[in-house]
Amino acid sequence: MSRRERVIAGLLLFALTTCVRPVCAQAADTQAAVAATESPLPDINALMQQVEANERKSEAIQKNYIYREQNKLEELNSHDGVKKTETREMEVFWLNGVQVVRTLKKDGKQLSGEEEKKESDRIDERVKKAQQKREKADSKGEETDSRGHEEITFARMLELGSFSNARRDLVNGRPAILVDYTGDPKAKTHNYAEGVFRELAGTVWVDEQDRTLVRLEGHFINDFHVGGGLVINVKKGTWFKANFVKINNEVWLPQQIEADGHARYLLFFSLNGHFLGRTSDYRKFKATSTILPRVDKVDPSILPPPEQR
Repeated sequence: MSRRERVIAGLLLFALTTCVRPVCAQAADTQAAVAATESPLPDINALMQQVEANERKSEAIQKNYIYREQNKLEELNSHDGVKKTETREMEVFWLNGVQVVRTLKKDGKQLSGEEEKKESDRIDERVKKAQQKREKADSKGEETDSRGHEEITFARMLELGSFSNARRDLVNGRPAILVDYTGDPKAKTHNYAEGVFRELAGTVWVDEQDRTLVRLEGHFINDFHVGGGLVINVKKGTWFKANFVKINNEVWLPQQIEADGHARYLLFFSLNGHFLGRTSDYRKFKATSTILPRVDKVDPSILPPPEQR
C-alpha cells in the first residue's frame, strides 16, 4: 500500500530486510547525529510539510518494488488467552497504479488450485474497482490513494489535532526528530476516515536527513465508532506501531507493523487480540500490461524460484 495508506491502515489496524550500508556511510551518520544535536530544531509545521512531499516521492518509487508480507493474527478469548492463531504470506506489488496483494500461503499451506483461481479473480475485481473509483475521483478533481479512497494529508491532520514537543533521537544510528500528535475530539471532519485522527495520540519519528517517516506509534484515546459500530468499531486503548527501513539507499519502505486491541472495519478485517506483520525480500519489479496468472503477466526474472513461492 502507499505510504499514506499504510499510516491510515495502521491507524485502522488493517495490514525484513535491512539495508547493508558501507562503514563510511555509518560514520557519516554518526557525524551527522552529533552535528544535528547542535543545530536548532525545525519548525514543526514546516517539517511535516516536507515529510508530506517526500512521502509522495517515496510512494512513486515504491511502485517499482515487489516484496513479501507475512502476517500473524492471534485472536483472544474472554480470558485474554489465545483462542486462535492465523498466519498468511502474501506477495505485494503495484499494477497500473493499483496495489496488488496476492495471498500465497494460509497457515503455512500453499493455496490449492481452486483457491488460487479465487484469489486471482478477487485481485482482478479489486484492481478493476480501484481503477473505476480513481477515474471517477479524477473526473471530479478529487485526490485519492491507489484504491480510490480519499487521502488524508499531514496538513489535514494539523486541522484534526496538533503536533508538538519536537526533540531528537537516534534510530538505527541515524538522527531522527520525534514529534507527538494528539487528536482533537471536537475537530470537524469531512468523512469517517478523518474521525480516526481525532481519537488518536502518538509519536512519529522523522529521519532528519531524508525528512521521511521511519517509525510511528499511537493509541486510541477514546472509543471510535462509525454507524453505531457497524462500519467501524475501535475500543479505547487499542494501539499500533510501525517501523520502516531504507532500501537500496533510495526509499524508506515498511519493515514491520504491530497492533493490539479490539477493532473491526465492516467485513474487511477484525482484530480481537494481537496482529504482527513483517515485510521482506524487496526486489525491483517490472510488469506488463496484462495481470498475474489470470491477473497479470509478471517478468519472471524478478520473481523467486518456484520452490520459494
